[in-house]
Amino acid sequence: MARRRLRAGSVRTRVTAVATLAVATALALGAVALILTLERSLTRSGDDLSRSRVEDLSALVQAGALPRTLTDVGDESVAQVVTADGRVLAASPNLDGLPPIDVTGPLGPVPAAPTTSDVPDDDGTEAYRIWAAETQAPTGPVRIYVGRSLESVSDVLTVLTRNLLIGAPLLVVMLGLVIWLMVGRTLRPVERIRTEVASISHEDLGRRVPVPPYDDEVGRLATTMNQMLARLERSSRSQREFVANASHELQSPLAALRTELEVSLAHPEDTDWPATARTLQADGDEMERLVRDLLFLAGEDERLAVVTTDLVDLDDVVLEEAARLRDRAPAVFEMAGVTAAPVRGSRDDLARLVRNLLENATHHARSQIVVELAVDEERAACAVLSVWDDGDGIDVGDRERIFERFYRGDSSRSPRASGTGLGLAIVRSIAERYSGSVELADCETGTRFVVRLPAA
Repeated sequence: MARRRLRAGSVRTRVTAVATLAVATALALGAVALILTLERSLTRSGDDLSRSRVEDLSALVQAGALPRTLTDVGDESVAQVVTADGRVLAASPNLDGLPPIDVTGPLGPVPAAPTTSDVPDDDGTEAYRIWAAETQAPTGPVRIYVGRSLESVSDVLTVLTRNLLIGAPLLVVMLGLVIWLMVGRTLRPVERIRTEVASISHEDLGRRVPVPPYDDEVGRLATTMNQMLARLERSSRSQREFVANASHELQSPLAALRTELEVSLAHPEDTDWPATARTLQADGDEMERLVRDLLFLAGEDERLAVVTTDLVDLDDVVLEEAARLRDRAPAVFEMAGVTAAPVRGSRDDLARLVRNLLENATHHARSQIVVELAVDEERAACAVLSVWDDGDGIDVGDRERIFERFYRGDSSRSPRASGTGLGLAIVRSIAERYSGSVELADCETGTRFVVRLPAA
């Protein structure tokens, strides 16, 4: 159970760890930058003050107005004016009575770059940044020293560093806790979705996952998941209906075959065996056609069909299929409107499409079937096949249902109507496979199907 909880919270843990590490790194870099910047700023400020004070004392020396005690140098600073032979002419109160500051090297009238020097302080020494310059007094050359304690800067930086070392970890911990809670709250709908999906089986595909009230990534995930479940539900329902209808349709010719054989075997002396054979052959042909159609649609459902792009003269296919049906059709075929229309696809598939349309027309026509084929340049260069029969027509409410599998409509309208109820479903499936369409067009009498396929 503990390992399961660890796995379930792994994303939450990783996100929290990465975010917390990023924040901690940013805070550490910011703290270092703050300390360095503050140290540079304090040092520069002290240097500016010391250099300015050196220039002021130089002016006093040159004017002969140098006081014995140098004031206004600050509590953290020191100042001395020393003669060339090392005698202290003036000093700040904190250096009163102490020996000269030891800074060696040539000096000029301009304050020299600061050096670090240990200056006596109470019982010890303290490091100062010393600015020094040499100027001419009425009694001779003198050296001016002004320095600022480095300890003051160090104290400020120490206090800041101590506060950062205490405050930054606390801030990181607080941010980590907030990130942990926020990530957990964000992932809670995902966990509910996962739990719901895990409990859905093939028997209850009608269930849906909860959709959060926010239009964010999780909300879109839930919506997409529900759309997928809806597609699975439709597919499952379609498969169950397909299996049930296929079983029913196969049962009828099998029962007819069995009945015919049982009757013939029960009365062999009264049986016309040639007629019985012809009847059984017709039933076998019907069963073969049904199985072939079922296998075709099963391949379509499983996306097993290969889209062929051979160049096919659709007009040749239409004329061949019409010639095949002309002799046994009760209606007259009018083929004058068939013109050249090259398309790309499988010749067998296109022949099946045309055959199913023409057979449907022969089953419902009274006396005439009109077939037209042409390339419509105005509608994206598509080949348009039109099949019209002068039958009773289709009710408005059945215009879409006739393309459903195993739908036969009202057989009383056309006593000659037969078949499996799969022909028009196959027509639509083939048309859509080749990026085309099929529809039942409006007409005053009869029925007119229009198929559009991309022209080659």
